[in-house]
Amino acid sequence: MRSIFNYPLKVVALRTCSFLLFALFTFSAKADEAPELKQLRQKLLQAINSSKTTDSLYTVLNKIQVKPPVIMGYVGILESLKGKHAWNPYSKIKYLNSGQRIMQQAITADPHNIEIRYLRFSVEYHLPAFLGMAKHIAEDRDEMLAMLAAKNYATADKQVAANIVKTLLESKKCTAQQNEFLHKQQAELK
Repeated sequence: MRSIFNYPLKVVALRTCSFLLFALFTFSAKADEAPELKQLRQKLLQAINSSKTTDSLYTVLNKIQVKPPVIMGYVGILESLKGKHAWNPYSKIKYLNSGQRIMQQAITADPHNIEIRYLRFSVEYHLPAFLGMAKHIAEDRDEMLAMLAAKNYATADKQVAANIVKTLLESKKCTAQQNEFLHKQQAELK
């Protein structure tokens, strides 16, 4: 492992500056304010493949004193991603269980929020089946389909709704009738 002292001072200064700028300006939100959801969604995509982004985003969101349910959902998915990035199998399961509990709290607080349902569906869909933790896929799928039918996107914008439709179609977790409905929704959202 390389020590900070093995890097030239310029590199250390640039990295430190980059981190501080990220921490200060990523969301342009005060400690008790929720970040812009659009920015949060973009950072989440980066967090999927980066433990550093996962940890920094998790830290920023946990500083919010009163978390709206959708932010709790994002904290839950980030907790699950910490499990993805962990190397210890025990830590992986611990983070995953904690993430699932947090997402359940978010859903309990706002059961008809399509974005929170989508977050949990995405995590459970990508889990290996042998873990037995994909307990809510059908429930979340049905709720998302109902919200799409009612055009009740809650915190989700049109792009998120289109991603939800695409994910549901690709998941192969829908019936032929549900797929037909999703194809119609997909055409409407274009």
